Amino acid sequence: MKYIFTLFITLFTLLNAENNIKIIAFAQDTMSNDFRKAQVFEAKDAASKYKDIKFVYSDAKGQTSLLIKQIEKFILDKVDVIIVGTNDAQAVVPIISKAYEQGIGVIILDRGIDGTNYSSFINSDNIKIGKIGAEYLAKKLNGKGEILLFEGLQKADVTHLRTKGFMDEISKYKDIKVIKRTGNYLRKDAIIETEKLVNENIKIDAIFSESDSMLSGFRAAYEKAGLEPSKVITVGCDYTSEAKDSIKKGTQTASILFPLGGKKSIEVALDILAKKKIQKHIVIPVELVTKENVEIVNPIF
Repeated sequence: MKYIFTLFITLFTLLNAENNIKIIAFAQDTMSNDFRKAQVFEAKDAASKYKDIKFVYSDAKGQTSLLIKQIEKFILDKVDVIIVGTNDAQAVVPIISKAYEQGIGVIILDRGIDGTNYSSFINSDNIKIGKIGAEYLAKKLNGKGEILLFEGLQKADVTHLRTKGFMDEISKYKDIKVIKRTGNYLRKDAIIETEKLVNENIKIDAIFSESDSMLSGFRAAYEKAGLEPSKVITVGCDYTSEAKDSIKKGTQTASILFPLGGKKSIEVALDILAKKKIQKHIVIPVELVTKENVEIVNPIF
């Protein structure tokens, strides 16, 4: 009888512990992009430090329709918090509103949406990132030259904000011409676009790339064509380990550190679960990294 009672208490304790576990879900746009993948794993690592937290994630493979279905599944699974990394500022609004209105904490990470039905939006100042890039390149070019602007996903607010910050600043320099190309934040797409530029014999003096991944694609295509990347002044965004190595080698001029936000997302998720008051918009600082400070600034991954 004593044994049965002990077993009952043990089972009750285990079930109660299971019931107390909170689920944080990350609905990510794609895991094929190094930055997006690193966001998920930074969040996963931060969440793993808490025994009462279960972390799950999904990969929409760059498909907005799949991302919406995956968020719907998280709602049906009754997760406690959903972190969303989207590629479309408008299409996800209804499903995010649905989650929020059902009492699920919703954190929008990095790329904003055209709505306000969420708990918190975490990002960095993307207009400032574009402005920093333009100021740096204009100074390096002495106010004269041809700049390639490598843009990211056209449906992502990050892209429009970085481009706006860049163009607003660079337009002050009448002797600087800007050529725009879309690389979708992907190395492979940047390779294709760079190959087109080379084949069309379009000469450039500098590049502002809205991600280091695209700048990596530029270097690969340029080297394949027998050209020297170090002869082009280049500024990327994110500040990856590859960017750090390239800055040290002289094949990349600079990068603007753009924090992943994964760890911060978990901190905010925990505050939501603890029913603490949280900020509607949290801005993480950015930083320009060049040869002068490359050794003291840690890359995001």
